[in-house]
Amino acid sequence: MEQERKIEAEEVSSVDTPRRARVEEAVGETAGEKLARKRDYLEGFLKETPEDVGPGEPGGELYESIVAALREIFDPEIPVNIYDLGLIYNVEVTTDGDAVVIMTLTTPHCPVAESMPSEVEMRVSAVPGVRSAEVNLVWDPPWDPAKMSDEARLELGML
Repeated sequence: MEQERKIEAEEVSSVDTPRRARVEEAVGETAGEKLARKRDYLEGFLKETPEDVGPGEPGGELYESIVAALREIFDPEIPVNIYDLGLIYNVEVTTDGDAVVIMTLTTPHCPVAESMPSEVEMRVSAVPGVRSAEVNLVWDPPWDPAKMSDEARLELGML
C-alpha cells in the first residue's frame, strides 16, 4: 500500500526585502592586495597536479617532459610550436618508458614532411626517462586551424 505524503505550506502576507550590499561596506582590501590574492590563487591552481598519476599519464612527470620537448619544435613556416599548432594528436607512454607520438602536418605537401617526424622522434628520445620513441604520421583526420590552442591563435593574430 502506498503511503500518502503531505506537504505543509506556511502562508505569509509579505516578505521583507533583503538589505542591498554597499561597496563601502566591503572588506578593506586595496586593488593591489586583491590582485595579489587572485594571482596567488591562479598560480596555485595552475601548478596543482592530479593525485595518483603515473609518470607516463597526462599530468605525470615523464608525459609533461615529453610535451615540453614537443613545444620546443617549431613549424618552419608558422612561428608556433607543433604542440600548440595542433599537429600532435596523441602521446602515449608505457610504464617502461616507451613513447608513441601520433602526429600530422598542416598538409601532405609540407616541405618538412620527411624531416619533421624524425626530429620529433629524436627530441622525444632525448627526454630523460624515455627508453624508445616512435612517431606515427597520420593524415586522417586532416589538420585544420580549429586544432590550434588559444595561445597559437593569439600568436598568429586569430583571436
